[in-house]
Formats: sequence, structure tokens, C-alpha cells
Amino acid sequence: MIVGLDKYKNEWNIKSSNEIKPGLDAIKHALNLLDNPQDKLSVVHIAGTNGKGSTLTFIEQIAMHHGLNVGKFMSPCIVDVHDQIQSNGESITEQEFNQIFERMQRAGLSGKLTDFELLTCAAFLYFVNKKVDLVLLETGMGGREDCTNVVTPIVSVITSISLEHTKFLGSDISSIAKHKAGIIKHEKPVVVGVLPEDAMNVIEDEASEKNSPLYVLGRQIYVIPSTNGDRYLNEILGIDISHLNRTLPGDHQGENMTLAITAFLEVAKHFSVKVDAEKIKEGVHNSKLQGRFEEVLQNVYFDGAHNPASSQMLVSTIKQQFPNEYIRFIIGMLADKDVKNVLAILETVSDEFYFVDFSNSRAMNAEQMLKLSNATKKNVLKDREGFIKSCTKLPGKTIVTGSLYLLTDLRKEILNIE
Repeated sequence: MIVGLDKYKNEWNIKSSNEIKPGLDAIKHALNLLDNPQDKLSVVHIAGTNGKGSTLTFIEQIAMHHGLNVGKFMSPCIVDVHDQIQSNGESITEQEFNQIFERMQRAGLSGKLTDFELLTCAAFLYFVNKKVDLVLLETGMGGREDCTNVVTPIVSVITSISLEHTKFLGSDISSIAKHKAGIIKHEKPVVVGVLPEDAMNVIEDEASEKNSPLYVLGRQIYVIPSTNGDRYLNEILGIDISHLNRTLPGDHQGENMTLAITAFLEVAKHFSVKVDAEKIKEGVHNSKLQGRFEEVLQNVYFDGAHNPASSQMLVSTIKQQFPNEYIRFIIGMLADKDVKNVLAILETVSDEFYFVDFSNSRAMNAEQMLKLSNATKKNVLKDREGFIKSCTKLPGKTIVTGSLYLLTDLRKEILNIE
């Protein structure tokens, strides 16, 4: 479900299906009817189980500090469909959306696409209209058969690979890696995070077959944490930058930052932009992301940890940031996620859990989640807004986590964002 998309579909009488249909034939046909806007764009293509949004944000800020106009397409939304498509940090407006939907209606796209394919077409048209220099393009699911995989990027980035969307991507790491590897293009560099061995073998084979230069975290590129800020090393390009002070906490964000800097160096080559270490530092420091260890109220944090890998990162960050604090969780998740393992990981740092329902057809019932939990203090929470606001006065820290769709719901309730 893409929040707010139906308004434009109804207004312009464009039909599209609310389902997942892997494959590129439909979107290639639609883009051809639109004069192939994707071919007019310079793109960084980003895939991965976790870390896509953070890595994208680091690249965005670093590129903007170097004077580039940057468009980004990401999912799911934070508030609604408008924030999924942005230019220089500003969301697409209703007027701009209406102009684009009028164009898609004239092109005869009704009935030809899924919702996400339709939104992807809209994003490409928007970026051409805005004349952005660089587009940061996040895959929706997988890579090879994801509808964003119709571009030839400057550089591809694969942040992480773990089990996800097994119904569509396969039930083992190698199968999922094969899908992610699909964004690697002929002779275009690829930047890769720390991956399981089975996944790395697949990525290396694909890069070799495509003759694509490969940058791997921990091999050619490194992050060295320090109390004075991280240090970035790139052995291939001979670049060494110290005192990188992140606002986004956690060791995993240092890794995402490293992937982002490496990708930007390729972007700088493409645009013949002079790399400025100070501007990289400023971009890193100014990188913030909603729903990633974000303090929304005093002592209340939002973090969209929705699978075991991201939950483990959340636990590590909690241990780093709040080593002696009492922790409670408020959580709601989609039923097709590995809910039991996520709870087991979170239960290593807390024994107090509150389960909530939220407005998504794929959401697991809060009562069902409660039964899967081994916590001794656990309840189903009915008055979400009231309880979360009361947590600002309770001892310790409250972490609201699970589905990003839940965080979207609560952001509207608690912060009165419409």
C-alpha cells in the first residue's frame, strides 16, 4: 500500500494493481510510451536488505555539499507518497504530481502497471522535469526483476544481504544475492558492504562476468571508528579522510557512510567534480534519516527494525548509546516478516513489550505477536498515542520499532503530521 497514491489515480482515472509482479516487461513498455525518461538521468542504483535509506542519505548530503542537484526515489514513505520522490530534500508537490499524472494518462498507462511501477514512472518523469544532476534510486524489492532496474547507473551499491521476501526472491542467501546482483551493469563499478560468503560469491561472479570494478568493505575500502570521528580509507584511489563525525549513531552507520563515500567518488569522476574532504565531512555530519534511531519525543525513539539483521543492529546501537538505561519496546510488524526471531533479538535488551495494531493489510495482529513473545512484561496497547506521550515521563528509553508503516501511522498521530 502506497499512502496517498490512490488520490492521484482516482483524479486522473489511472488504474494500477496493488500487488507485486516481478519483471521488467511492463515498465519497459510504459517507459517507452513516455519517451524513456530513465535514459536521460545519471543514476546511483542502491539495493540491499538493510541500509539502503541511510546509504542513500549519506550520498545525497555529500553530493549536495559538492553543488550537485540531487533527486531521490525511496520506499516506503515516511508520511505519504510525496516524500518518496524528492529533489534536494524537498518532496514532490501536489501540482507536480498532477502534471505528471496527466502526462501518464495521455500516454495510456492505465491498467498496464502495478502501483509501484506507476510510481517509478512518475519519479523518472519528475527528475527529468526538475533537471536534477544526480538521481539516487532505491530498489523496491530485490534488484534483477525490480522495476527500478531499467537504468544504466554510474555506480551500483549493494549494502547488505540477508533473508527477505523469500516468496519472490528465493529461500536461501545465494538466490537472494542473485536478485541483488542484477543491478550490476557492464563495466560499471559496484560498491558492496559486508556480506555472507554465499552472497559474496554470487556478487563476485556477477561483477567478473560484467567486467565491473568491485569495491568491497573490509577489502579495498575501510572505516576505522574513533572517538574523534570515523576514518575512511580507499586503497584503490589512495584516499584517506579522518574526523568524519556522524549524526546517525551505530557502527552499521559507519559502514553505510563508507559505502556512500565510495559511491560518491565515482559520481565525482562522472561529473568531473573536485572532491573536497571538508565537504564530505559536512555532508556526513548533516545526514539525518527519519525512522533510524530518531528521537521523536523526549526519551522516545523511532527505529524501523523489521527483520533479524536490522534488529541486531538496533540492539547493538542501544548497547552503545544507552549502556545502563532501562529499555521498553513498542512494536508492530508485518506478518510476512520473521517476527519470532526479531522479538528474540530485542528481548536480549528488554523484558517489557507493548504490541500494537496498525493500518496495513499485511500487519500481524497484536494479540498474535504477544503470543510469540517470551517477555514476562507484555501487553497489547490500545491507546497508542496516549501511552507513547506518557513514556516521556517514565524512566529509561522507549523504542518504537518494527514496520516502517507503523512508524508512518504513529508519526501522524503523535506529531500531528498530515
